[in-house]
Amino acid sequence: AAIGAVFAVGLAAEIMLAFGAWSAGTIELARRGAPMPETTSNIQALGMVLYTRYLFVFEGAGLVLLVAMIGAIVLTHRDRTGSRKQNISRQNARRPQDATRNTQPTVGAGVEL
Repeated sequence: AAIGAVFAVGLAAEIMLAFGAWSAGTIELARRGAPMPETTSNIQALGMVLYTRYLFVFEGAGLVLLVAMIGAIVLTHRDRTGSRKQNISRQNARRPQDATRNTQPTVGAGVEL
């Protein structure tokens, strides 16, 4: 629960910071539709658009995906009856002599078909 609270506070701070920058005019509304310089690569242009014009949509999509991922984990994590569970102490106590069998076959003896 503490990790979730820290994550929620961080996400809220990031959204408030972005909204504050937008309302203060740091993100200029007039330049939103302006073309990118020719030296800007496609990846840089995409990043600039995602983190300026579509910041809240991008954050919202990330939040929806996070909630969906956590929901999928919660729904699929259940105790199953009748399944064999791992016994770690039994595995650690196992000796190589109990698991393998060394044999000395006679020379020339093979498998009969």
